[in-house]
Amino acid sequence: MSEELPPIDEWIKQQKFETTAEIKVPEKLIDQVIGQDKAVEVIKKAAKQKRHVMLIGDPGTGKSMMARAMTEFLPKEELEDILVYPNPEDPNTPLIRVVPAGKGKEIVREKKLEAKKKSEQQSSVIMSLSIMIILTSIFYSVISKHPEYALFGILGGILIYALLARGAMSPSRIELQNTPKLLVGHEKDDKPPFIDATAAHSGALLGDVRHDPFQSAGLETPPHQLVEAGAIHRAHKGVLYIDEINTLSLQSQQHLLTAIQEKKFQITGQSERSFGAMVKTEPVPCDFILVSAGNLDALQGMHPALRSRIRGYGYEVYLNSTMDDTDENRKKLIRFVAQEVVKDGRIPHFDKGAVAEIIREAQRRAGRKGKLSLRLRELGGLIRVAGDIASSEGAKVVTREHVIRAKEIARSLEHQVASRTIETRKEYKSFKTEGAEVGVVNGLAVYSADPSLSEYAGIVLPIVAEVTPAGSRAEGRIIATGKLGEIAKESVQNISAIIKKYMGKDISDHDIHIQFIGTYEGVEGDSASLSVITAVISALENVKVRQDTAITGSLSIRGNVLPVGGITAKVEAAAEAGLKRVIIPKSNLKDVLIDERYRDKIEIIPVETLREALEHVLVGDGKEELLEKLSRMRPPEVVGKVELESEKRIVEPKK
Repeated sequence: MSEELPPIDEWIKQQKFETTAEIKVPEKLIDQVIGQDKAVEVIKKAAKQKRHVMLIGDPGTGKSMMARAMTEFLPKEELEDILVYPNPEDPNTPLIRVVPAGKGKEIVREKKLEAKKKSEQQSSVIMSLSIMIILTSIFYSVISKHPEYALFGILGGILIYALLARGAMSPSRIELQNTPKLLVGHEKDDKPPFIDATAAHSGALLGDVRHDPFQSAGLETPPHQLVEAGAIHRAHKGVLYIDEINTLSLQSQQHLLTAIQEKKFQITGQSERSFGAMVKTEPVPCDFILVSAGNLDALQGMHPALRSRIRGYGYEVYLNSTMDDTDENRKKLIRFVAQEVVKDGRIPHFDKGAVAEIIREAQRRAGRKGKLSLRLRELGGLIRVAGDIASSEGAKVVTREHVIRAKEIARSLEHQVASRTIETRKEYKSFKTEGAEVGVVNGLAVYSADPSLSEYAGIVLPIVAEVTPAGSRAEGRIIATGKLGEIAKESVQNISAIIKKYMGKDISDHDIHIQFIGTYEGVEGDSASLSVITAVISALENVKVRQDTAITGSLSIRGNVLPVGGITAKVEAAAEAGLKRVIIPKSNLKDVLIDERYRDKIEIIPVETLREALEHVLVGDGKEELLEKLSRMRPPEVVGKVELESEKRIVEPKK
């Protein structure tokens, strides 16, 4: 449990700095990683022992930074240059040679100088021969008085020079065939390489052989000169980083597995129609550490054998998306602000007030009390926008006002769309914010929740219910419209169980119609369960619902209100829409971290049961009678863990 700290504004005053310019930024990249202490320890161990690592976590939590930092901890090992030589016996199987770092460039340079020298000597000989032929022909044409000799001699000299000095048989082309190509080169003091192969196609990842359009008449390029190293070869003795590894084709993942196992991999043409498909080198060294990364869904698209290899010879790490709101972690966020300012290099430093606002935003985006968000890439974006605003005004430091203005500018696309949707619905009166109606409830939802974003956009979701005589003699039906997803459909189906249990009513002779208004993008999740059951009960009992109140919460079939996600965004959406009250699950109350501008606009009412929610939202005739009925029909209470073999732990409520 995190320690109780004073509010941000009081806490920041106790810190011994005036601006982030006074905060020391660590030199090592690994020390700049925030909130991932366990993952950092694993990275250090993996680097020293040369183990593979798979990092799974939300975007912006530091996966690529940790992968890049691995090179700082790799054991000292001499890097190697890789050369490809022509194979006199089989030109389509170039030879691979490995030399110490820095030697490869020297070898290629020496070979090129030697080839150039020979080429110049041969060119001068050919030139002399051509001139001699031309002069001789002119001399004989003068003596014999046959000018055609001179013409033939000049044409012959030019033809010989063009053929031998500049054509397919030229010395430079012949020497090119004997000059090796540097596939992978390093300087002697280079650090181990870090190669980012994210979204690389097969040729860029595994190496390729370029297509040669001139494949005959002696004009073709020597096959070894067409060979190109892949990311796995350039990462030799270093780190290969692949984000969203599940986006690689299964064939590429299989080849990657082979490279990891064998520590060498042949280069061949990746296109079947290319000339390079005929070329296949000797195995090329590729002894690297693989750091793969992705979200949880990345596991579904991974080749089972590749993941097994990583698990057997390395580590799997699930990164934190939040950290405890402690004194130490708040100080880390101060350092993070300083790091981002230094890294950007174009924005001024932040004062205490601006830093306090960034920490408050980290609390808000965490979505849970006592936590700070570790989706630092998005916080970094907010820092840069605030810095840009300060720079445009010529301010020497970024202040709280700059950050507050930046929050409005840096809103996600979903937030902007949600705001305009709410404005449009208010204008066309898609929902009401005052009065009372039967069977009409203002629900709340999250608009297009993108898993790559830590901040949700809330929206008001009007829900209307109506009860009609059953259209079938066999049974009544629950008919829900509004492009519902699977989970939403299942949550609606639970309504009949709750109504039978609480209301004591047989609804088999009724059809219940539920309409989600304006849900063109669809509805998914069960967070509207409480809103739906409220609308249905209102329609069944003909009791009015307050229209100045929004409702959100999941509901169990026992009538308990369960927590939902995106609670802060939903409450803010209700306030922005002009609603006065919002009913939320009591277990979510600690997670509500709304902006200051909304606090005086809306009343938050936490509830634990369906009866509590109805007590706050229903008005008019029939309310007290309905609540009394609900009290009598209250379901059993769970007082302990329910064993699968029996239900001895379930007891009836005391009368």
